[in-house]
Amino acid sequence: MFEPENIRDWLGLPVVDVDGDKVGTLESIYFDTATETPAFATVTQGILGRSRLTFVPLQGATVAPKHLKVAVGKKLVKDAPSIDTDGELEASREPAIFEHYGLTYTPGATGERRLGRR
Repeated sequence: MFEPENIRDWLGLPVVDVDGDKVGTLESIYFDTATETPAFATVTQGILGRSRLTFVPLQGATVAPKHLKVAVGKKLVKDAPSIDTDGELEASREPAIFEHYGLTYTPGATGERRLGRR
């Protein structure tokens, strides 16, 4: 299980898919604002100068000594919503991230954002 209190220890390490193939490097974590639990990671993908941050769900993720293993395949991650490396996630794009992975998106009771970066 992915332990949120150890999150800073994992930044910069490889993220691998369900088959053990590298999908990128862990850049940051987005928490579910309703539960305060880690919900998505952003991983750096692409080549130097043309990289992007792609969202990957942390549901079912496990940690190993040298990497974070997510429960989805590399192709699904490659096609996932992303932002520029210096960009911010706009509230209007949150539902698309959940939908891409077949997850239910429910905004807060008064319409507040579901994901917050830490």
